[in-house]
Amino acid sequence: MEGDPPLRLRVFDLNCWAIRYLSKRRQERVRLIGDMLRREDFDLVLLQEVWSEQDYSDLKKKLSGCYPSSHYFRSGVIGSGLCVFSKFPILDTLLYQYSLNGYPYMLQHGDWFCGKSVGLPGSRAGVGMGVTAPLPSLSLQLHAEYCREKDTYLPHRLVQAWELAQFIQHTSKAADVVLLGGDLNMHPEDVGIRLLRGWTGLRDAFAEATRFEGCKNGCTLVPDNCFTDKSEMLPFPLGIRIDYILYKATSSFTVKCEELKTTTGTAPGMDIPFSDHEAVMATLHIQRQGQAAGATLGKAEPALADVVIEARMEVSVGRRAAQRQRYSSGRMALLALLLLLLQAAAALGVLAGLGAGQPFPKLSFCLLAFLALGVLVLATGLHLFHTMEVKMLHGTEEQLWMALWALPECR
Repeated sequence: MEGDPPLRLRVFDLNCWAIRYLSKRRQERVRLIGDMLRREDFDLVLLQEVWSEQDYSDLKKKLSGCYPSSHYFRSGVIGSGLCVFSKFPILDTLLYQYSLNGYPYMLQHGDWFCGKSVGLPGSRAGVGMGVTAPLPSLSLQLHAEYCREKDTYLPHRLVQAWELAQFIQHTSKAADVVLLGGDLNMHPEDVGIRLLRGWTGLRDAFAEATRFEGCKNGCTLVPDNCFTDKSEMLPFPLGIRIDYILYKATSSFTVKCEELKTTTGTAPGMDIPFSDHEAVMATLHIQRQGQAAGATLGKAEPALADVVIEARMEVSVGRRAAQRQRYSSGRMALLALLLLLLQAAAALGVLAGLGAGQPFPKLSFCLLAFLALGVLVLATGLHLFHTMEVKMLHGTEEQLWMALWALPECR
């Protein structure tokens, strides 16, 4: 009923950057994060880059008295790094791993080995007089940018943003409120975030907040952070905002952001921050309305068609680049195969006595054969990988084309 007491939901989101054996002062930072979460007493905690399951177990033990429900999402080679702590009972979970996650041979980046994903814990939150609201809360991370001037991962990140938008659309139909928090690795004006928000109708807590306290412009990756690579931040002296809390109400509820905060530098009483990213904390006001508000997908916005067209063009550019890489790797595999066939023919000739009286360089022959075989295996693997990449990019192109013509302004 209208006038029911509202629910004030406190949400905490942090990219923890906790990699066993690699992250600086990892255990100390995990302990600080646990102490803060116990002290602040949030309703919902969304964490990313907790790649050590031992860290999750330590946090779970420390927070068991404050957050009775929690879940760790497992995927990829080293794990998704996603976990959720909640005061509300988690009724079910779902993990979706994006179809494109970077390149396995880019070892210095490692996104492919993480299996970048979106984790969905389904829960129900009490909203006045025993009324409960289905509350899917998504914790996620998209592929990192690494180089803004030459962003080779942009097509992959756009595919992830589109798949995330579709995931939200198909999993939130029975929900009253949808919350999304995570490291999107996109600036607020980037085409990926505009596509995600435009298609789903999600609202940005920073833009909607009545009160804000924290880093200027809501930045979550700032040059002053001691764990940040200062050279990468030179084009952005004030920092960048790539961590978000997004939300929407899809039925008879309203959601407003009363307050948004970010951490600012070092943890209280310490000489280090919690992570290389600043945490984002939002207080959301959730209340039932008298009449159903209906789903707000945002598809009637005139600018959405332009966003879909722009995203499709970027995906098309990525598909053509993947086709060139597929061709190059296929040609390399073919040349390696021809070399092996020539070596086999030479070996058969020696066995048949065609080279009698001439010394046969067995060592050089074997080394060359192993080299050719290694190149053949590697090039074949790359060819198969880029073939799948082309198919995924082409599929997203077609989906975006269908989505474009489904918009009212394009009919």
